[in-house]
Amino acid sequence: MSIKSCVMKRCSAAALLAASLAFLASGGDAHTSADHPGQACVLAPGELTVDDLPAGSSATRCGAVGRVVTHAGSGVTVPEPGTKVSVDALTVDGRAHGFTLAVDGDGTVSYTYEEEAHASKAVGSRSDAPAPCADTAYSRAGRKEYGTYRWFIGDGPQPGDLPRHEVRLIVQEAIATIIRGRNNCGLDDRIRAKARFLAATGHEAGIDHRARCVARDGLSVWDAGDLSADSVATTCSWSRPVAHGPDRLLEADVRFNIHDYTFTDDPSGDCDDAYDLRSVATHEAGHVFGLGHAGAGHENLTMFANSFACSTTARTLGKGDVLGLRSLY
Repeated sequence: MSIKSCVMKRCSAAALLAASLAFLASGGDAHTSADHPGQACVLAPGELTVDDLPAGSSATRCGAVGRVVTHAGSGVTVPEPGTKVSVDALTVDGRAHGFTLAVDGDGTVSYTYEEEAHASKAVGSRSDAPAPCADTAYSRAGRKEYGTYRWFIGDGPQPGDLPRHEVRLIVQEAIATIIRGRNNCGLDDRIRAKARFLAATGHEAGIDHRARCVARDGLSVWDAGDLSADSVATTCSWSRPVAHGPDRLLEADVRFNIHDYTFTDDPSGDCDDAYDLRSVATHEAGHVFGLGHAGAGHENLTMFANSFACSTTARTLGKGDVLGLRSLY
């Protein structure tokens, strides 16, 4: 029996106490929902799932801002109202893992699940997929860089044990591939996106060892470290809505997983399951500038969710990658 019904029926003090204890033990009907927007909200301590904080809930009324919400192995920290946060992982199996959590200006929560968009088709073979210059598929993430993407490189360990200045140049070239639409398909550059490297920094990417997006710090940082074992690299992006257009990018951080995977700038010869750093960096830069994963059946595009060990093909863009960027810029 609920507290409300117990009060209405004038229960005994003992019955009312029992109802109160049951209410607290159950989390107090904690979920604020779209059906009951004014309902009080109490969340259990620790990590939350998307079921704990369902779409239509109020992040502010529930005190969820700053809490971690997880879904299917991915996780993000609930941002302040009027902000979205997205996590995109480059995986070893090519399956899209990631989701977006948006908090409207009034605190209302909503989600977009990437895997649902690609669930209709199983990941296939690259030999069965269209050639890069014949594949026109692309996916947009609903955000873009309206100004200049200003980025930093972390001053900690670097992928491939390369010197930091070399990694910076590789990332710079990867970003240039995206903003200039570099391809081997004969497509000219019509993309108007800009980027600028700033400096090395002691700040870390806002990504933890489980490939979850933590609170943003205002700096877009590329670094290397530990991630969940299925993530070769992860991008976390924060954005704000723009009327009649994609969201405005606020910050985009990238981390390479050097705990579980090996990176190289020269995967030719006797490559032993190493990932080409330039290919992975180009894929992640695509996320930074607003591209989503191309999905199963498009394994030869740069924005497919796996760059494939010992392969350099994702260093340049396929036709669909270019068309996606043109549609944004």
